[in-house]
Amino acid sequence: MKLSIPRSELQRGLGRIQAIVEKRNSMPILANALLRASKGDTNQLEIAATDLEVGIRGFHPADVSKAGSLTVSARKLFEIVRELPEEPVQLAATANSYLEIHCGRSRFTLAGTAAEEFPTLPEFSPSAMVRLPAAVISSLIERTMYAASLDETRYNLNGDYFELVEEGAKIRMVATDGHRLAMVDRILTAGASDLASGVILPRKGLAELKRLVDEDDSDEIDLGIEGNSALVRKGEVTLTMRLIEGEFPNYRQVLPKVVSRKVTMPSDTLSQALRRVALLSVERSKAVRVELSSGRLRLSATNPDLGEASEEIDIDYQGEALTVGFNARYLLDSLAAFKTKEVELGLEDELSPARLSPMDDPETVAVVMPMRL
Repeated sequence: MKLSIPRSELQRGLGRIQAIVEKRNSMPILANALLRASKGDTNQLEIAATDLEVGIRGFHPADVSKAGSLTVSARKLFEIVRELPEEPVQLAATANSYLEIHCGRSRFTLAGTAAEEFPTLPEFSPSAMVRLPAAVISSLIERTMYAASLDETRYNLNGDYFELVEEGAKIRMVATDGHRLAMVDRILTAGASDLASGVILPRKGLAELKRLVDEDDSDEIDLGIEGNSALVRKGEVTLTMRLIEGEFPNYRQVLPKVVSRKVTMPSDTLSQALRRVALLSVERSKAVRVELSSGRLRLSATNPDLGEASEEIDIDYQGEALTVGFNARYLLDSLAAFKTKEVELGLEDELSPARLSPMDDPETVAVVMPMRL
């Protein structure tokens, strides 16, 4: 393998795979990036990485004088390229699987392994690939993924539930960790009804997908689901992820059916007040008391070891009074994901969950379970 490639192009390709390469040493080869140079109709360098659950490959234009492939440490190669001057980078593989790197007056030799030892990335073309707006996918992930569980023993909650609703007219993503839930609906274009529905996309795959759609101004991506894998294509980049096996809980049971008390307020006002009051909440539970009464919303927290805090917010409310407890962090996570000026807070009674929604996007819903105070 021998080629020349612009430093910025090489850095972009290597930067894209850094979050995927395996940092644990269960399989050392997973810490490597696969480099494969192709010569012919299209001279290009393929850069690929996988952790056996999520894989990504990108194709980058290069001046290839000799085709070939090998794998090298993804992190170390990225660190080297990041420090190189803005000049073309010369890459050459030696007979003993070393990678020689030349740029300007800099020279590096990096130990590698044969490409044959690298796991094969899934090769499939889903029968139904649907083109979706990148901004829609980014919004769906950003407004739901924070609620997915980090508890690996509840593996079926370690991602977003993806389904089509209203006869395929809308795409829905739902995430929950058992204490809070996030749900977003978005209207889809024609043809989306061909997508497989009712699958669980893993957190790590979704994080990489969001990073991919946000990295430039690309308007659309292609999404396909087949068997136990999902595939995303954006330009010359392909992302694959293994779906989470298991059954997602019946989230519809958690959605509040009746919300008799509704108040609207600036999102910043509520989040800043919550952050201040939560400073004196019990660290483990982050419990905050929410008191709703005529014309005001009062937030308070008590910590036996530190003291107490409270803050009042003026609101337009004339209904019955109500006091209920919530985990402040769960409320703050929802408000941070909304990124909206005004938010609606819906409450029913002290045993019912809170319902939050951006005023400019009723298709986004967050549900937070109450706490005993």
